[in-house]
Amino acid sequence: MPVAPNTPVELIDAVYGRLPQRVALGRRRLGRPLTLSEKILFNHLAEPESQPLERGRSYSELYPDRVAMQDATAQMALLQFMTAGLPTVAVPTTVHCDHLIQARVGAEPDMTAALEANQEVYEFLRTVSAKYGIGFWRPGSGIIHQVVLEQYAFPGGMMIGTDSHTPNAGGLATIAIGVGGADAVDVMVGGTFGVRWPKLIGVHLTGSVHGWTAPKDIILKVAEILTVKGGTGAIVEYFGPGSESISATGKATVCNMGAEIGATCSLFPYDEHGALYLKATGREAYADRASRVMEDLRPDDEVETEPERFFDRVIELDLSSLEPHICGPHTPDLARPVSRMGADAKANGWPVELSNCLVGSCTNSSYEDITRAASVARQAGAKGLRAKVPLLVTPGSERVRATIERDGLLADLEAIGARVLANACGPCIGQWKRDDIAEGEVNSILNSYNRNFPKRNDGNASTLSFIGSPEIVVAYALAGTLDFNPLTDVMGGSPLEPPVGEELPDRGFEAGEAGFVAPPESGASVEVVIRPDSERLQRLEPFPDWDGRDFEEVPVLLKANGKCTTDHISAAGPWLRYRGHLENICGNLFLGAVNAFTGKAGEGRCVVHGASEPFPEVARHCRQAGQPWAAVGDENYGEGSSREHAAMEPRFMGAVGILARSFARIHETNLKKQGMLALTFSDPGTYDLVEEQDRISILGLAKLAPDQPVACRLHKPDGSSSEFTCTHTMSPEHIEWFKAGSALNLIRARQRGEGRSPSSP
Repeated sequence: MPVAPNTPVELIDAVYGRLPQRVALGRRRLGRPLTLSEKILFNHLAEPESQPLERGRSYSELYPDRVAMQDATAQMALLQFMTAGLPTVAVPTTVHCDHLIQARVGAEPDMTAALEANQEVYEFLRTVSAKYGIGFWRPGSGIIHQVVLEQYAFPGGMMIGTDSHTPNAGGLATIAIGVGGADAVDVMVGGTFGVRWPKLIGVHLTGSVHGWTAPKDIILKVAEILTVKGGTGAIVEYFGPGSESISATGKATVCNMGAEIGATCSLFPYDEHGALYLKATGREAYADRASRVMEDLRPDDEVETEPERFFDRVIELDLSSLEPHICGPHTPDLARPVSRMGADAKANGWPVELSNCLVGSCTNSSYEDITRAASVARQAGAKGLRAKVPLLVTPGSERVRATIERDGLLADLEAIGARVLANACGPCIGQWKRDDIAEGEVNSILNSYNRNFPKRNDGNASTLSFIGSPEIVVAYALAGTLDFNPLTDVMGGSPLEPPVGEELPDRGFEAGEAGFVAPPESGASVEVVIRPDSERLQRLEPFPDWDGRDFEEVPVLLKANGKCTTDHISAAGPWLRYRGHLENICGNLFLGAVNAFTGKAGEGRCVVHGASEPFPEVARHCRQAGQPWAAVGDENYGEGSSREHAAMEPRFMGAVGILARSFARIHETNLKKQGMLALTFSDPGTYDLVEEQDRISILGLAKLAPDQPVACRLHKPDGSSSEFTCTHTMSPEHIEWFKAGSALNLIRARQRGEGRSPSSP
């Protein structure tokens, strides 16, 4: 199948060709009508006739249609793939260079600096893509999720991506799941993607968004309801008449930020908005084919009339009464309507004056988003107003950038003082070089991004990051303060009018500069470029397999207090430069984690020397001494990004297991993929019993089995001990990963070359 800047229609024909029969099979097996999620899942099951279907418990094996990777995570994923020994990937795969471009001055100088600073990484990604039949999107092409929506997503498809916001493609009725690199490698070598048969959360939408309310406000409200872990293990499916009032890119915004509630993915049914978007982006053939199976690209009628029969939980949301929201700081589920923002800030002692406002990211940088933001800017310009704080704008793709420049929307924003950044993630992921504040200076920013953990945007833990829609961000940039309500407050003599947006450009999209590089027909002669002395790229050595013994009295290197996200475990920002060098990136291990024994972040007692040291040094000393160790986590350990470095770093430095009150889905899978034990305290209160110099034994591993508790023992310095148990979510396959030392070790051990056609699972 040719590698192209879009999904081949032959693949879509194969998916739609089996869809009606698979849907009928699903109805027969479940004995009832189906949700949209179930239809797509059944159509991608490896064993649809025999797959166990108990929600939240049964493990399912699926064949995704494609894989997408961004440059930061692609490095480690492709380094792993190279060790598998296959000549080419088994499914359509793409690499997108969007994460390594630092925002500082503006689009052109920032791009020039990125090309110079990251040349060896880009050359590695280009050559490894050429070698193994992977499509390569050059730096500046756009943010992975926006490009996937524009080029690859199709209704009823299934894909995985090495980024937690892969579910963005759910805006086009695609099941799109964020995974770690090892999961991607499994699929790229022709294997299946394994995940628990998901629970289903239904969000029934009525009414329609209007005025200042935007699709962003839907997910901010849902996040408030479900919290950051309320969607764990579930697909969130939106349905109802309110869905038909939302554009395809608006739906994508909602699905994108579903990652913040821990959801496996989110999706909307296919409708006329989806058809219009496919046609506007040059994919008329996709729309024509989807129209022929339209009934199977939406939930069955009974799902809408009796949703409680089909979903584990149903949320009712009237869009007509939904007020614009702002969430934050420090967590994406702390939301309130804009009418309460000023009072909340004052009551909590948050700085009311804003230091920066930022529009864009993969979540909100579509053509419609920018037209609504520009609508507010035009009003301000007519009143002679300018932004009172720096306003940074990130286009989501080269196609969007070229179009909004042609249509004068960039000029509208620049007229009020906005600065346009490169088509990249930038400040959304910590790639923001700020020089307007001092380290540790408490300040408030407002952005239209998706994630607002401490240090997430600028590396400063004292920055309070708030999130709203693009039009809300522009309005607050004009006010310069959180103590403002754009719906009612006067600006320039009168309140601002509600923004007016355009779903799609009347004159069509501009192509902009072509960014796609197809691989050669054969990559056999291509040499993958990795310098032997590189500080940024390092060929991988397999992790050791399990030696058959229990883990006896291993020290506790870290007991994390409170939120311990993947940002806390393996920081981004300046550390992105080492994403392809496992040994070097271990220098950031647990730097953001708060030590439960001291309250300090990033340092703890060295189990080798007994002195207080930075956690990376503690781990390094354990590794050098041959001392295995464990870490203890609180609730939802590993929340946030899909970055598998947060699992690979502890594994590389000698960790044998993480014990926590609960885990975020992707991180728990990443730990298992790397051959580590991810154990959940049977009694959450056990967490409180662990003290600084305690040691932990993990016992009975020779009899490790699915759904069976693991016996553990807590050893005190005075010689006393106590027994406790942990649960786990390991399937027989996962247990084989543990024994082999990693999932990749098991792949290598199996017969190579047993691929399959991605179009015929």
